[in-house]
Amino acid sequence: MRRREPNKVRIIGGRWRSRIVSFARAENVRPTPDRVRETLFNWLGQDLSGRNCLDLFAGSGALGFEALSRGAESVVMVDSNPLVIRSLRNNAARLGAREILLVQDDALEFLGNADARFDVIFIDPPYRSELGGRVLELLPAVLAAGGRVYLESGAALQPVAGWTLLRCGRAGQAHFHLLAREADDKGGVSGNVRPDHSRT
Repeated sequence: MRRREPNKVRIIGGRWRSRIVSFARAENVRPTPDRVRETLFNWLGQDLSGRNCLDLFAGSGALGFEALSRGAESVVMVDSNPLVIRSLRNNAARLGAREILLVQDDALEFLGNADARFDVIFIDPPYRSELGGRVLELLPAVLAAGGRVYLESGAALQPVAGWTLLRCGRAGQAHFHLLAREADDKGGVSGNVRPDHSRT
């Protein structure tokens, strides 16, 4: 079996299916594995047409590019590392991704100043950091009604006031979760997400 080259990730669905993007050799850049992304986009529904997405701690850009490939109207990618931003810009140019906005900023600072609303927010902070919980506290101001939040972490998420855990799974040491605000947990982005605790 052919081994995947280091610092490369494959888009697994949509218009750019099987396209490869390279990512920066930077600390804490750890792409969400193919299997986890496939599960996530099954949860969200394969078609994200009309959805505005936010990819915090963008890193490789795997989640944001996957969302665009599957029809998202726009994706804002945020990362504080200039090398990461440069790599994301190069990949966006190669793919012809015009629906992307790259922002070099600290994730918490960005959320504190953002005035947009997003339908889907991806959160994949540095491994074993405490940033996931801090980010969740700031998300109600930028999450659209009925929006969904994907959170990846090194441990299973404990109950968080104001949030409903719709789905969760584990792949190796990575735990991943799909969340909604408690008032918005009647269905998925495409009406197909139902609460459970499935494992992949």
